[in-house]
Amino acid sequence: MQNPVSRLLPKSLRSKNPTIPVLRLHGTIAAAGTQFQPRLSLASTAALLQKAFSYPDAPAVAISINSPGGSPVQSRLIYKRIRDLAAEKNKTVLMFVEDVAASGGYMIAAAGDEIIADPSSIVGSIGVITASFGFPELLKKAGIERRVHTAGNNKSILDPFKPEKKEDVALLKALQLDIHRTFIDLVKERRGTKLVDNPDLFTGMFWTGMRAQELGLVDHLGDMRSFLKSRYGEKTRLKLIAQHRGLFGRFSPFGTGGRLTPDRIAEAAVAGGMEALEERALWARYGL
Repeated sequence: MQNPVSRLLPKSLRSKNPTIPVLRLHGTIAAAGTQFQPRLSLASTAALLQKAFSYPDAPAVAISINSPGGSPVQSRLIYKRIRDLAAEKNKTVLMFVEDVAASGGYMIAAAGDEIIADPSSIVGSIGVITASFGFPELLKKAGIERRVHTAGNNKSILDPFKPEKKEDVALLKALQLDIHRTFIDLVKERRGTKLVDNPDLFTGMFWTGMRAQELGLVDHLGDMRSFLKSRYGEKTRLKLIAQHRGLFGRFSPFGTGGRLTPDRIAEAAVAGGMEALEERALWARYGL
């Protein structure tokens, strides 16, 4: 942060070399991360966002986003916190797309007053997806009987061990349409007349950064360092805002206490493997 003494000087006598706080948001978006796979959520980003917006003389906050999406709720919460801080601190938000800003990743990107993407990045996927597996035939072949007892007729909808029902799928589709409408309204509010009239814009389709600029989903093509120095001067300083982690910090696979028993090691390894597969599937949708 800027030297406190310099803030006491008249603006004409302050340094002409602006400092731009830089925050990197990388990963899938979920309500809670784990030891093996930390995720983007409001809880994991709130303190960093607050710190990035706390530089009083910074003309802007630069945020790089690299995410294939995830939780629509956490995506919108992060988006909302960025916009609230921008209004409170009177800061311009410059959002830079790295490899991918898709689905919830693009929702977060829409918090930028301007979006700058690499020409080869992946942008878009403004839609909603729900994916799962069904195992009713597997249970039958294995001679396993599924027993489910509920209080409430709809408590076991979309049970992966029972045959899929049309009415269950219809309910899920209705939920998806509500979430999709919220996403579309947010993008239209933020991008406004910049968006072109394209029938595929809100279908879940995604594009390169170059094509996304033509569609109005991003404003400029380029990289963070070059863009910031071009706008604010060659002597502009970029200050990375990062979370401090100790040697056995919050993402230790074995928590913060207790003995490293074989059971705990095995449990952490299995959980980490499943989380890695889930995250790998999200990134793989965009060829990454």
